[in-house]
Amino acid sequence: MGALVKSGGIDFWSVWIAGSVGAACGDWLSYWIGLKLEHRVAHIWPLSRHPDLIPTGETFVKKWGILGIFIGRFFGPLRASVPLVAGIFEMPYWRFQIANFVSAFIWRRHC
Repeated sequence: MGALVKSGGIDFWSVWIAGSVGAACGDWLSYWIGLKLEHRVAHIWPLSRHPDLIPTGETFVKKWGILGIFIGRFFGPLRASVPLVAGIFEMPYWRFQIANFVSAFIWRRHC
């Protein structure tokens, strides 16, 4: 993508917006799955193969709250579990979404 943007074949802003919205929608889906399945999600693959992922995310979200959603996007091991855990523990929807979308746009800008 970077080469196509640099050559002028694709507009940077279109790629940035599409990537950011895609990242935010992926985390929104993870949040929704956590909200609907709650702790049962720990018994579903691939989480069943990584039993430490949810407790790690839980500790992180409980310690950092909404800031944890923002920070979690920038750290690989947390990126997968933080939105899911936020859903499991019923973080307020709009707090999650604000942190989710703001962090997605900043994250895509730096990637």
